[in-house]
Amino acid sequence: MREIKQLTKAEFQVMQILWNLPGQGGFTGDILAEYEDPKPAYTTLATFLKILTGKGFIRCRKKGNKLYYTPTVSQKDYAEVYFAPVKSTFFHDSFQEMIRFLFNREHLSEGEVRDIIDIIHESQKR
Repeated sequence: MREIKQLTKAEFQVMQILWNLPGQGGFTGDILAEYEDPKPAYTTLATFLKILTGKGFIRCRKKGNKLYYTPTVSQKDYAEVYFAPVKSTFFHDSFQEMIRFLFNREHLSEGEVRDIIDIIHESQKR
């Protein structure tokens, strides 16, 4: 897998929208429509799309006289890139320490705890 760099907050917001659009793609107007108010200017969004294309996070192709944008990096792949330094920096590369930290800060219901235990059991079967 190629090296994936971290995104700025604004770039990540664009990627989240693209990942959640039907078919994980859209035109600038489609992306802009998904922003909450206050929406960025059309030209600002176009700049973010150009930057993300240059960084290799998205590709664009012409459809008619408009550009259609799709991600080249999946949300799952980006999550792995994002969490690796967090685990390394704050938890000494220990998944167990990271999970313990998260559990101690959440107030989980009995059902949520059961769901997590099921996830652990499912992963052990693989």
